[in-house]
Amino acid sequence: MIKTSSFLKACRREKTDFTPVWLMRQAGRYLPEYRKIRQKMSFLKMCKTPEIAVEVTLQPLKRLNLDAAILFADILLPLEVIGIKFEITDKEGVKINPLNKIKEIKALKINAPEEKLYFVVETIKILHRELAGKVPLIGFSGAPFTLASYLIEGGHSQNYLKTKKLMYQKPKIWQMLMTVLAQLVIEYLKMQINAGVQAIQIFDSWVGCLAPNDYRQYVLPYSKKIFTELGRLGIPLIHFATGSAGLLELMRNAGGDVRGNYLIGIDWRINLDAAWKRIGYDVGIQGNLDPAVLFAPKKEIKKRVKDILTRADNRPGHIFNLGHGVLPNTPVDSVIFLVDTVHKLSQR
Repeated sequence: MIKTSSFLKACRREKTDFTPVWLMRQAGRYLPEYRKIRQKMSFLKMCKTPEIAVEVTLQPLKRLNLDAAILFADILLPLEVIGIKFEITDKEGVKINPLNKIKEIKALKINAPEEKLYFVVETIKILHRELAGKVPLIGFSGAPFTLASYLIEGGHSQNYLKTKKLMYQKPKIWQMLMTVLAQLVIEYLKMQINAGVQAIQIFDSWVGCLAPNDYRQYVLPYSKKIFTELGRLGIPLIHFATGSAGLLELMRNAGGDVRGNYLIGIDWRINLDAAWKRIGYDVGIQGNLDPAVLFAPKKEIKKRVKDILTRADNRPGHIFNLGHGVLPNTPVDSVIFLVDTVHKLSQR
């Protein structure tokens, strides 16, 4: 069943009976059953408790006719492998003691990924049994640039000035940091693949802050190394970034060595047909409804879905998704309606 799933067939740019759909942050705060668990424990404790992470991963599948599950975890978890401590709170978001000394960056070393992230492996193994081939399981990680920006800024940033200053002023130190983070992502995702995930998404959430030339020099070599290494394993790879309209051709180059299993996830700030034309039709595409549209009347949601599907033009290799994660307080009925509408309108 997994090999013939609409999601994996679309990843391989094969024809499907309908456009498959899954949603970033489909297991999250818009679901009351998620909020009930969240009231009792911290976000990180949820991630690190396999039975809870499994339950949360499966919650949306009980309500929505989704074509893939995505592992409940956080993009920052692999940072623990290099000795970085962090917190995630509802009010303040991510809090990390920023790396502000060269010697701190030079001291970073990858140490026992499977030992430190055993809970991720256990969660995947349980999910593999629970899903029983019904839908594929997507694993994921943050990309090196996004991880680096969290490390340097100490959390989210408006302008990523500290990150850019390190890039520009200390390029050799930047290279050292990105080399460690790229290898960390490779080892972390290989661990997930060995445990049983059937596809991978790499989130470069903040890379849209860069100019194309900066991306080419300071990011592309490390992203390409990851996709080249993982591409040898024959598993579908999705490369997602926000604010990336100016970087699409470069993101295409990052996955240039991956044959038949590479997709680029786009946000809502560019029309899907324009983006696909730019990256080439021999690469799959994922997206790209604005998450805020789910607060609109159902008539408007249907109109927007139809527009995206029309732009995809029944071309094989399109996976429907939002341009970013489901927002808190999104009406559950609207999310259900979205998924059902995608399936209904895309029937071949």
